[in-house]
Amino acid sequence: MKETRLITGLKNGLKGELAVPGDKSISHRALLIGAISQGKTVIDHFLKSQDCLHTLGALQQLGVTITEQNSQVQVWGQGIEHLSPSAAPLEMGNSGTTTRLMLGLLAGRPFDSYFQGDASLSQRPMKRVSEPLAKMGAEIALTAAGTLPAKVKGHKLHGEKIALQVASAQVKSAVIFAGLQADNPTKIIEKLPTRNHTELMLRQFGAEIITAADQRTITVIPKPKLLGQQIQVPGDPSSAAFFMAAATLVPESSIILKNVSLNPTRTGFLRILQKMGGKVSILNQTKLSENSGDLKVESAKLHAIQLTAADIPAVIDELPLVALLAARATGKSKITGAEELRVKETDRIATVTEELSKLGVNIQELPDGLVISGSTKWQPVTNQLDSHGDHRIGMMLAVAALCIQGSLELQQADAVKISYPGFFADLQQLIV
Repeated sequence: MKETRLITGLKNGLKGELAVPGDKSISHRALLIGAISQGKTVIDHFLKSQDCLHTLGALQQLGVTITEQNSQVQVWGQGIEHLSPSAAPLEMGNSGTTTRLMLGLLAGRPFDSYFQGDASLSQRPMKRVSEPLAKMGAEIALTAAGTLPAKVKGHKLHGEKIALQVASAQVKSAVIFAGLQADNPTKIIEKLPTRNHTELMLRQFGAEIITAADQRTITVIPKPKLLGQQIQVPGDPSSAAFFMAAATLVPESSIILKNVSLNPTRTGFLRILQKMGGKVSILNQTKLSENSGDLKVESAKLHAIQLTAADIPAVIDELPLVALLAARATGKSKITGAEELRVKETDRIATVTEELSKLGVNIQELPDGLVISGSTKWQPVTNQLDSHGDHRIGMMLAVAALCIQGSLELQQADAVKISYPGFFADLQQLIV
């Protein structure tokens, strides 16, 4: 990731309409669930990011036939029992979602699997997955540090009551995939509700996944008959969030983002933006298994916000952007309970602090969050910003650069391809 990109601050606002790429979380899960179902699954508006392509490639290594045509993907499933061992290690790239979900999926298969990832992924914690799966009888060998590479010795699993120690949709989904293969039902208890795409999609394919009224307790009934489905992937709200932030912060902006997922577990950024004074309205809302709609966003003056641990799961991917909003708002914002940011593609608490400080932002790092004194009168101390190889940090900094006078250089700008290959082209489309 060596590309350096020059980004110039905007004098005029962002204008126009944009259809953001398909949702990353849903694209991953549509591939995985289609692969273990009977018959053809057709996925429209699939996100062809590096992360999702690693899920696709790993499933092909396991013997699944997958064909592509433009933004449509067809998965020819034969059921979970037809997955076959890969002759080579499964290549995870930089994708934590691929890794964690497939650890749960392959823990119950009657063969061994080997996982490897890039340097960044190989530093991210995997015991949070292996430990709850071990309670179901899974055998997963990690490094001494609890990271990749990993060996999964697959065999029969048993249903258990699993209380998750971290609020993570990836960990929950790994246990759900394992629970589909167990001998008895599995009950999962979350610390806090997390995104529920796995549960919704599995129900669509025919599984019995029971969510209690508290939204934190999920029961997985094993051995479902899953049948291939047609999946229309809505726009990714985490990708839309960058343009929502940009339109809010750059004066005289007015944009419409088309067909964005409005799953209630994914609208945390939208709710926080509105709470800070942002001008966002929902148009043309559709209510299917995954709600979606168009978002109209206009520039606005923001005020500070206080976020605690209960707020974090619904906005975990967008927290760098929340920090940016706070940096331009009136007053002092405080984010706590976000220690999960330390184990993302980078230590996002440290990298957000380092990079926004370069722009003259008054920002203080906490063990589990940030304290930010907002101002619209930044005085950058350098014109060199760095994504640190983290896609979300790179896109956040690109939005931040639009707010200054003059130009900034963003180093390792190509990191955005991990989740949003066309980000810079789409941004340019909205620049008047």
